[in-house]
Amino acid sequence: MTEDKKQIGRILLKRRLISQEELDTQLAKQKAAHDGVPLASRLAASGAVAETDVLRALSEQFGVPGIDLNQIAIPVQHLELIPREVAESSRILPVLARDDRLFLAMANPRDKRVVDELEFVTGRRVYPYVAITTTLERTIRAAYDAKDAGETHYIGRNAPASAVAQLRVEQPDPAQVTPERDSVQPGAPPVVMDEQISEAAAEADISTSDFGALGEEVSKVEMLSEELRAAAGMGPTKAGGSGKRILVVDDEEDIRKLVRRLLTDKGHHVLECDRGLMALRLVKEEAPDLILLDAMLPELHGFDIARRIKGSAKYGAIPILMMSAVYRGWRIAEDLKANYGIEDYIEKPFRIAELLAKVTRLLERTSAAAVTDPEQINRSAAKYLEDGIAAYKAGKIELAIELLSKGISVDPLAYRLRYHLALIYGKQGRVYDGISELERAADLNPKHFPALKNLAVLYEKAGFRNKAVEMWERCIHVAPDAETRESIRSHLLKLL
Repeated sequence: MTEDKKQIGRILLKRRLISQEELDTQLAKQKAAHDGVPLASRLAASGAVAETDVLRALSEQFGVPGIDLNQIAIPVQHLELIPREVAESSRILPVLARDDRLFLAMANPRDKRVVDELEFVTGRRVYPYVAITTTLERTIRAAYDAKDAGETHYIGRNAPASAVAQLRVEQPDPAQVTPERDSVQPGAPPVVMDEQISEAAAEADISTSDFGALGEEVSKVEMLSEELRAAAGMGPTKAGGSGKRILVVDDEEDIRKLVRRLLTDKGHHVLECDRGLMALRLVKEEAPDLILLDAMLPELHGFDIARRIKGSAKYGAIPILMMSAVYRGWRIAEDLKANYGIEDYIEKPFRIAELLAKVTRLLERTSAAAVTDPEQINRSAAKYLEDGIAAYKAGKIELAIELLSKGISVDPLAYRLRYHLALIYGKQGRVYDGISELERAADLNPKHFPALKNLAVLYEKAGFRNKAVEMWERCIHVAPDAETRESIRSHLLKLL
């Protein structure tokens, strides 16, 4: 019996949803069948355990929400994000795409390779949900069949009438729906949350009273330690030098050393780092003249970093030369320029002459461009924060969201703008929007306790138990006092 089989069995026994005798019977049938059907699927299909109870057990096992694919209604345009052959081979289904997020039903939500690959290719943050494998396989076939047939939506056999009415499509006649027709509710995927998680989250509260100081605080980022500054090569540029400040972001030390030597020989000052969040902090602190950015990085993909920088009035003019050994060809270069605003692209391994030529061309283009006044941008971002908070306190919620969002478009690395916008989203019940903004706020200021606390609460409300536990553990290290730390530890024990 594999560890997964033992775990799902233990969970069901603990919840008293199955007897030891029935579990042994189902395990014996699975062993005799040799058909590869997972235990969870077999239990749901046989009726030994209700499907929703199986989903709850899977949710507890994987630490992510379980999604009921019998209740979904998917706009088929979302299926364009993942080719059918990929969906079928990896057993994944895009159930909802919103802005820069992709909600994904998966047979194995622990498959980090698939999640990382999709985030890289789609440029979206992926939120995985666990589904019963056999139901997922049927739904994938039926959804893509609906797409191929020219339908606008895939409607599941048990999709709520209210959801179908919102889509303005006819609900299939239950008498004519085959077992192949299952489906996702618009707005937010219908999930089956672990009761323990949802009850614990309900006891917590998203506080909107901590609006903090204004002014210079608007763009505060957790400052780098002297050790990290030295490792990045941060320091004064040589007096009288005409070189530029160039940030090299790559997780391969040999590549960074090579590029540093080439560029310093040309008189430039080189900053370097090996992961995504550090890159954002260096951009914030040092405002480099050029960024050489690897596509595949720990923490954040290069695409995500590029999107954040290029979506900014303050940093968007910094040219980016992206490097990759994975994605090749002129089409990827054109897509990067069109979709992310990246100025140029070079494949690894690169020729030294080609790299230097691209660097020189981008620096010349930057020198010829008009220089944006950073102080004016700081004042503008601070004003949006101040006006947004005032609007919120006056009860003008939509205006507050609009003003804070405009501030973020000016300076996406201003963590307080993102933090306060997330609090408002949380109060409105827009859990995924709140999570998105709090994640970025915590990236920029990883020691900001209120951001980590509220992120932990929202993860619980969304059913992402493992992510909630991770955030609560981070909270312990930055909690303001011993009493708060003990309270968090007690809460963690309930989750674990």
